[in-house]
Amino acid sequence: MCLALPARIVALQDGDNAIVELGGVRKSVSVALTPEARLGDYVIVHVGHAIGLLDADEAEKTLALFAEMAAAERQA
Repeated sequence: MCLALPARIVALQDGDNAIVELGGVRKSVSVALTPEARLGDYVIVHVGHAIGLLDADEAEKTLALFAEMAAAERQA
């Protein structure tokens, strides 16, 4: 099974790299496959690569669902 997560670009680096943030964690990822990505955009990240852009509303909905699942898991 493959899993790709939405993350927001918080910094652009030299070359084809950017720093993304997800849940307070920041990580450097390649944006070579999404050259149109800009600071503040949400991208779908899979194994260290941004593989597509995501609408901010959809990203927020997805992240809210992840937060609900995590909260349910903690209560179980």
